[in-house]
Amino acid sequence: MTNNSPVSSNAYEYLDNVGPEERARLEAVRRYRLVDQPSEEAYDRIAFVAAAIFDTPIATVSLVEQDRVWLAACEGLSGVREVGKEPGLCASVIAQDDVYVINNAAVDPRTLEHPLVRGELGLRFYAAAPIRTHDGYRLGTVNVIDNRPREATPRQLRALEHLASLVADELELRLMVIRSAAAEQRMRETVS
Repeated sequence: MTNNSPVSSNAYEYLDNVGPEERARLEAVRRYRLVDQPSEEAYDRIAFVAAAIFDTPIATVSLVEQDRVWLAACEGLSGVREVGKEPGLCASVIAQDDVYVINNAAVDPRTLEHPLVRGELGLRFYAAAPIRTHDGYRLGTVNVIDNRPREATPRQLRALEHLASLVADELELRLMVIRSAAAEQRMRETVS
């Protein structure tokens, strides 16, 4: 579940060229040690439920890094674990607290030039809720994607917010395990 390898002194070099707020957000993303890890069932289930609630072919649980978006879970896109951040839909979502909805990306000025809209995927509908940590950082999203325009109901959007909250809760449980393992390791080293 966790990455127990020690963190090298240059592990966070990517933080050197960002402002203090973004640096703190990126450090929050990293503290959970989920990026670049194998997928986990808890996040896969959340992506599955999101796709089922919206009846969309694609749903993801994403974490926004400085230069990429890591897909902790991805329903409907096999073999995809990361996408570029710019121009980013997920990056737009984490800039706000509310659910972000695009009903028809082919006519929405925010997305007309987006590669997922213009490219092979043909994204038309996108709805995402930011994943907010208990200390206020927006790390990524739970989102749903379709290649046809659609409207989301208020109940669906509220469910998406709840799923994002569940991801935040799972991340906190993950952090407790990481910290417990580190404390146990320190205790063993002290006793030895």
